[in-house]
Amino acid sequence: MVAGALVLGSDYRGLAVVRSLGRRGIPVWVLCEGDDVLGAKSRYTTKQLPLAGENDAERCSFLLQLAAEHGLDGWALFPTSDEAAAMIGRAHERLQERFILTSPPWSVLRWAYDKRLTNRLAESLQLPHPHTWAAESAAEAADLDLEFPVIIKPAIKEELNQLTAAKAWRVDDRGQLRERFAEAERLVEPSLLMIQELIPGAGESQFSYAALCDRGRPLASAVARRTRQYPADFGRASTFVETIEPRPEIVEPSQRLLAEVGFSGLVEVEFKRDPRDGELKLLDINPRVWGWHSVCQRAGVDFPWLAWRLARSEPVPASRCEPGVRWLRLSTDLPTSLHEIARGRLPLGSYLRSILSRHESAIFAKDDPWPALLEFHLLLLTLLRRLRHGNAV
Repeated sequence: MVAGALVLGSDYRGLAVVRSLGRRGIPVWVLCEGDDVLGAKSRYTTKQLPLAGENDAERCSFLLQLAAEHGLDGWALFPTSDEAAAMIGRAHERLQERFILTSPPWSVLRWAYDKRLTNRLAESLQLPHPHTWAAESAAEAADLDLEFPVIIKPAIKEELNQLTAAKAWRVDDRGQLRERFAEAERLVEPSLLMIQELIPGAGESQFSYAALCDRGRPLASAVARRTRQYPADFGRASTFVETIEPRPEIVEPSQRLLAEVGFSGLVEVEFKRDPRDGELKLLDINPRVWGWHSVCQRAGVDFPWLAWRLARSEPVPASRCEPGVRWLRLSTDLPTSLHEIARGRLPLGSYLRSILSRHESAIFAKDDPWPALLEFHLLLLTLLRRLRHGNAV
């Protein structure tokens, strides 16, 4: 069997990986988890299986057993979520006995996975980032000397609950801070909770530097503006993105971060410009394929394929995305944008021009239409299932 790839996760991020590799004749198996099955429905998916195991150790054993039973030695592992990347990072030595790995070991990955360590890294490099506080109880949180609004968010996301699914909760006054922190600590260990200033501004002030790195050295890169996201204030995912010309204020701090930890693999570094002081502030480091990476293929850089080549020690040509290429996920962009239009925060004309402009679709592809035909049905089933269980996250 020709060496191929195992994609851990079957959402739209995984779908773009499947298409990237499958179009080049590389066999791709998709390991599905939860409600997301879009990647598994692609014509380029060779085989689909459930991702078995309740914890890191069980999932690592499952992958090793899968390799032994099906002769998958030398196949590449592509995580599409922070949790999958963390599992591979922690089990790096065991997994690389059979697989080639496209994401870094835990000693590197932990700086992106744990947001407390991300802040510490930013401080050591003197990079601007949002002010952050910690508290051991709701009473202690309410006594903190801070200005509102702030957000409450988890430092790591190890399980799905209302807070981790929402990504963050907005808090506008001291009484609400006490109430929301008390609610949060019932879901997440208090030591893992972060209280952080909310940087004002919408998507036009949000930027990303994305790259494929080899021990901290970028081989291929992209710079983008994440114009819209879902939900609008601090979204779980981007919904409308445009590649832009590289800017030193974005590229230089990103490259310093990645060089400092010696990052290898695919990564996205997120920033937001603070209108109060004009500084670009570090928000997150995503140590795996990011949501909008399929736009980069249209812009001239096929990141999953290049990551596959790098993992196999094959030459990777230096490359950079062209500016002005747009990406849209209509199914999540439309409801968010309609809400923003109703609130007067998004001009209708501007929105119509953006969705009518030429763009890369997150889901639809002429050579692979089936996932797009299934998407609405799958989203509806997911929503109904979650509402039935009393959880609409």
